[in-house]
Amino acid sequence: MRSSARVLPLGVLAALLLSQVCSGIKWLSISHAPASLHINQTQHCKLLPGLVSSQAQLCRSNLELMQTIITAAREVKKTCQKTFADMRWNCSSIDIPADAQKYRPDLDRGTRESAFVYALSAATISHTIARACTSGDLRLCSCGPIPAEIPEPGYRWGGCADNLHYGLIMGSKFSDAPMKMKRPGSHANKLMHLHNSEVGRQALKEALVMKCKCHGVSGSCSIRTCWRGLQDLREIAMDLKIKYLSATKVVHRPTGTRKQLVPKDIDIRPVRENELVYLQSSPDFCAKNDKQGSIGTQDRQCNKTSLGSDSCDLMCCGRGYNPYTEKLVERCHCKYHWCCYVTCKKCERIVERYVCK
Repeated sequence: MRSSARVLPLGVLAALLLSQVCSGIKWLSISHAPASLHINQTQHCKLLPGLVSSQAQLCRSNLELMQTIITAAREVKKTCQKTFADMRWNCSSIDIPADAQKYRPDLDRGTRESAFVYALSAATISHTIARACTSGDLRLCSCGPIPAEIPEPGYRWGGCADNLHYGLIMGSKFSDAPMKMKRPGSHANKLMHLHNSEVGRQALKEALVMKCKCHGVSGSCSIRTCWRGLQDLREIAMDLKIKYLSATKVVHRPTGTRKQLVPKDIDIRPVRENELVYLQSSPDFCAKNDKQGSIGTQDRQCNKTSLGSDSCDLMCCGRGYNPYTEKLVERCHCKYHWCCYVTCKKCERIVERYVCK
């Protein structure tokens, strides 16, 4: 008896393969999970979109961790869009429907924009897990270790340090999983994504700083209790944005017995561990171009008095801009009453805004 195997059309097969290859940050789709969803049963993992098999397995074996990872996915989107709000590329393409097969070309190809998103995603998931250990939201972990070095006179170790070690282990296990699966696709892209993810985690390690609280009579601060804590995510994102602006274009070529990523125009040195890399150049994002993943800057708000990237000249790419007025209602003439409340009046003012033609 002859079995009848179903033959997929080439177009469908190509789409399936592409969706597998380009799923490195598809886990960010779990940000669309309903706020009412609490991951406390293994079957709940099936309700989370965008997970590859090894991520789904991690979900089933670490149910408590998944609520934190959903929070991290939401933080990635919010932080990316806030960090690039003053740029032509404003990270709007990171927010795709949960059922979308893939991202737009600006994140689907090996661009410097995708380099930033992979680095930020890797940093954010580890940052969120490390902080969740400290706050007690995760029973799987606790405060970070007390440093071995002896503090200076007047200082002592105490408090609850962010558990960066645990955050890095679990964060990398989850976010790197798609790139480590044996699936068809560009080996160069996988190497690029793994490298940039590690750059994000390196930026996170550098963001672990000493934080202290004063103790003493009448605020004299005679003794300080200190711990190791992570900087806010927005500061880490700004550090990665600087790396994005100075990212290095690379090529995938034989080096010794295997292929590696090497700088395209500087063959004399290897890729540095702390620099973001990309394989394909990006458009200028001035005009709408679906093929390249550019939505253009038409109708984007600009700053007429700025000299930076949000200026009307740069944001609008020389096309000019249209002014419009907006009425703002604000609290004003506030007065404190004893005891203890404040009353305010409402004031209106007209402000002038500008949008790109």
